[in-house]
Amino acid sequence: MSTILSIFIVNRSGFRIFRIGFYYFFLFFLADCASLVHKTGLMWERSRSGLSIKEITIGEFKWKYSEAGDKNSDQVLIAIHGFGGDKDHWTRFARYIPDKYRIISPDLPGFGENSRIEGLSYSIEEQTGRLHEFAKSLGLKKYHIIGNSMGGAIAGVYTVKYPEEILTLTLLDNAGIKSPEPSEVMKMVISGKPNPLLINSVEDFDRLVAFSFVKPPYLPGTLKSYFVERAVSNRNWNEQILQQIRKEGYVLEPLISKIKPPTFVIWGKEDNIIHHSCTIVLEKKLKSKKRILILPDVGHAPMIEQPEETAKLWMDWIKEN
Repeated sequence: MSTILSIFIVNRSGFRIFRIGFYYFFLFFLADCASLVHKTGLMWERSRSGLSIKEITIGEFKWKYSEAGDKNSDQVLIAIHGFGGDKDHWTRFARYIPDKYRIISPDLPGFGENSRIEGLSYSIEEQTGRLHEFAKSLGLKKYHIIGNSMGGAIAGVYTVKYPEEILTLTLLDNAGIKSPEPSEVMKMVISGKPNPLLINSVEDFDRLVAFSFVKPPYLPGTLKSYFVERAVSNRNWNEQILQQIRKEGYVLEPLISKIKPPTFVIWGKEDNIIHHSCTIVLEKKLKSKKRILILPDVGHAPMIEQPEETAKLWMDWIKEN
């Protein structure tokens, strides 16, 4: 999942309130305050979801993570973002999870506000091990896990490696599986066209938005240049990680039959990044109790495009298991 998706956590209504209240401030200080606007918008959204930001250092990495809900709850959910994403991909989703659940969403190493250390591997396998160290450092024993895109591949591998710790697994448009039908992104890569997950320009930005969502969340035009600049600055770093992941191949696919906990698969039918035909593979190879659901008119990140609906689906599944 591309870095660009992290900008869409601030919802339409939240940004409109902010934009109206500070209209003249934008006009006068726009050149210097884009970063402040971004941070203020995220603070607004996090507060609406009851999220707080915490930090923990584990080895070489300084983890930032969001957390909401009852700290003493035995119903804990770890939410894992996708490629180029961050903890705020789950901010709107968390808003619709009742307080009786404790939801934790970290920035994975190499992404968001976590450390970026040159010369290390950020493969699915390596990130899975680091995520387990994170969970242990927080004292977590039993928990649910959910992941989108790259985060879904990590969540799936994690579940196979540490099955005694996972209550349920939820996969949203997960990577790590070869789709029977190629996605639009895969067709572009095969034909030699630039990978739309890597941003070089405003045009690339617009293309990725169109690829990622059926109905893109609202983005004020005054802030577009800020987000494009940030995505472009991360481009080379993200490409390095993407190359590492590609070398692994489809790391989750040979492990699917080894997944033991109940598994819920949600996929956007209009996903142009990873084709929904991956659900055919999951249907065939998953041996655990499962439910597979393809959502119409949804793209690559259901928890961003339809956060309330996705949260309700997850809660209904949890109640059954």
